[in-house]
Formats: sequence, structure tokens, C-alpha cells
Amino acid sequence: MTSRRDFFKFAGIAGGAVAAASVSKVAMAALPEPVIQTSAETSAPLVPNFGRPYNPVVTLNGWTLPWRMNQGVKEFHLVAEPVVREMAPGFSAHLWGYNGQSPGPTIEVVEGDRVRIYVTNKLPEHTSIHWHGQRLPNGMDGVAGLNQSAISPGKTFMYEFVARRPGTFMYHPHADEMTQMAMGMMGFWVTHPKAKNPLIDEVQRDFCFLLNAFDIDPGSYTPKIMTMLDFNLWSWNSRIFPGIDSLNVRLNDKVRIRVGNLTMTNHPIHLHGHEFLVTGTDGGPTPKSTRLYEVTTDVAVGQMRQIEFLADEEGDWAFHCHKSHHTMNAMGHDVPTLIGVDHRGMTQKIRNLIPDYMVMGERGMADMAEMEMPLPDNTAPMMTGQGPFGSVEMGGMFSVLKVRKDQKPGDYKDPGWFKHPEGTVAHEYTGPLQAPARFKSEGGQSMPLAETPKKQTVVKARKPTRHTEH
Repeated sequence: MTSRRDFFKFAGIAGGAVAAASVSKVAMAALPEPVIQTSAETSAPLVPNFGRPYNPVVTLNGWTLPWRMNQGVKEFHLVAEPVVREMAPGFSAHLWGYNGQSPGPTIEVVEGDRVRIYVTNKLPEHTSIHWHGQRLPNGMDGVAGLNQSAISPGKTFMYEFVARRPGTFMYHPHADEMTQMAMGMMGFWVTHPKAKNPLIDEVQRDFCFLLNAFDIDPGSYTPKIMTMLDFNLWSWNSRIFPGIDSLNVRLNDKVRIRVGNLTMTNHPIHLHGHEFLVTGTDGGPTPKSTRLYEVTTDVAVGQMRQIEFLADEEGDWAFHCHKSHHTMNAMGHDVPTLIGVDHRGMTQKIRNLIPDYMVMGERGMADMAEMEMPLPDNTAPMMTGQGPFGSVEMGGMFSVLKVRKDQKPGDYKDPGWFKHPEGTVAHEYTGPLQAPARFKSEGGQSMPLAETPKKQTVVKARKPTRHTEH
């Protein structure tokens, strides 16, 4: 990675024209040096060392793009290029992204900043960038063919506009969008308020990440770009559990989490142990009169949601999408429901022919988290993650909020597992038990049936095996 110290020494070099247009080879010499990052770790917040101060965000398993000041303009350089993204330890994908990562780096500015972004295209096809949710001149909106010419391979374009309102935004292509979004091209944008705003509270921790999804066959590296709904990898910032970093905060910190959805479906994001307020959307801060305490908020396609809460309960709290199939990794969606089927006799006969054969799902999906089944190279187990009490049996869009009273202010290091006070952990009970009360009546009905069925029908529910059956 090019160091941030090297980047800032370029401050003061001349800029270019104001329109979103290609940049000549002569002007290329004056561009900010592109900063490249390939690590999948969560980087520390990038504290501004000049300009208007603000409390920077922490991008989950990501980083913030450095800038230079050029005659009062904040200049950034994005490089659209193929990247290799580690989605979890031992599992990487060949994606498209920006500056060595997918998603690309977060861009942070202050309300009222004039921003200039150079975009260099190193993809095998043309591209553009749409600044999702921004108020800007029409010619800077980034829709190829409508607002600008597409950026051809090898070319550099320049976008310039004023960050007119504070809030939580995104950037992504608006050229061959189906391919480029499916390959991972997207990034986060945060505009901080320039002064005290009655609708924007000060917080001690400010996290952000994008929801994205991929369809990658087990053992392969490249997403299938034609998939509409049946994705098998649901991720936060292109990471799947247990490869998603935890969100580490200090007890009684005011915490903000910004979430953007660039998948093909909605995601009910759920936090354990705390209630939160939805304090912002892609339209800006929400009026305080509309805010309700919730523990789950639905983030629809193309939406941003900004939640805030007081981290006043110590512990390791689950934080995840509440669609159960979105907390699983690849290989699980086509497994039939075999709960209650006794395979013992058949299994031995099959093993005479296939020694490695194993029963899957006879007692439930949790069996799969315990099986030591052979997997193709470059594949993540369907459910995984080892907690202090055993297998967590999760995957996909799942992480942990870690609240600690001894976490230092501004310290984002993982504090390890929570040490529960004595007597506060659920445990096995071995004493006497009374028979539980069970509901026995079938209830009444609003009126008699016109025709009584000759034979009572018992319906056996079958869990959907594919997302298209939801």
C-alpha cells in the first residue's frame, strides 16, 4: 500500500478543469497519487490534519481514502480495477473494485467542501461513477450516455462538485451496472456537518459498511453476473462471517452505524441487547419527531440507514441480518429438508459404495456446522464461527457488537470474549420439573363449513430450498 504519509506530501500540486471530462497525459502528471490498500482488516479512523475538524468514521473491514488540498479543493483519486478480495480467511474472490479493494475506500468530506475526484479506469470495459444521493450539477451525476460519456479503459475523468448537505451516501457505476455492481464495484461516502446541526448528535463511535451479495460457485473465484435473486454469499463490505470484524466500543459510548444496501433484496438489520433510533436516511437526517426506538430496521435496495444508540449494556451482542438464509454461506440453499428421516440402514449401504458419504440435515441444519466434510478449494463452510461456548452456527451477514467498560476512548482493538459476571450465564438445570402446560383445544370457527371434509388432511411444512421460493 502507498503510505498516507507519502500521499500528503503531494498537497499543493496543481489541479485540472472543472467539468467531468477526460484528463490529458500532461494533466495526469498533476493528479493526486492513487492510494492502494489490499488488507482486509478494519483500518483506524483517518483523522484530518488540516481543514475543518470532524469525528471520522470507521469502515468495517475497510478504510478511508486520503486526499490532498489544492487551492481550497479536496482532491481524491479513485482507480477502477480488478481486485482480489479475501471474503474470509482461506476464501478469496476475483472482483472489480477501487484502489485495490471491493468495496472501494470510504470518501469523507465536510458539508460545504468543494470536492474533486479523479477516476482512472483500469477495467477491461468502460465505466462511470454515480454519486448516489448527492445534490450536484447534472453533468456530474455519472450516468453514462445520459450525463456524460463513459470512461473508456485507460482514461481518467474528473468530477467536481460541492458537498452541499451532510449525510450518508454511496458511489457506484452507472455503466454496464448489472455486471459491474455484481462484480463488487461500490463504495461509501460520508459528508460530515460543518457546524452544530440540531438533527445530528455527536457520537463517540461512527461505523459504516455496505451490504452486498455474490453468486460464486464453490471452488471458483469469479461471481456469476447474471444472477437475479439466488445469491449464495451475503456479505458486509464483501466479507462473510466469521471474516467480518467485530464492532468494538466503550461502555456508555454513543454509537452511530451507517448501512447502505446495494444487493438485490431488502435486509432487516437487527441488533441484540440495545434499542436504537433511525437518525438518518439517504435523504438526510430524520426529523426527531419521526424517530422510534427499534431493534430491527429494514434496509431496502438502494437505501441508506443511519442508526444510533447508547452502548450501555456490556457483553458480546449479535448484530446481523434477520433473514435466516442471509446468515449462511455457500452450499446450503439446495439441501432438501430431511428432518425426522432415519437414514441409518441406508447410510451404511451407501458407504459400501461411497466411503465418505455422510447424512446431511437429518436433525437440522446445525449438523452442517459440526461436519468435517471435504470442501472444494477456495470455499467457505456454510455455517461456521467458534465462540466461547462452541459453534455459533452462522455465516454471511453476521457480526458482534463488543461493549466493554475498560475499552479506552478511541481504541478499536478487539477486547476478546466477554467475561460474564458469576450467575449471569444460562446453564443446564438438573432439578425436578413439572409437566409443561400444552395447548389442547383446536378452537372454534366463525361459521359452520358448507361441506365437511371426508378425510382430515395433515399438512407437512417443507422449508424452501432456494431463494426464488420465498
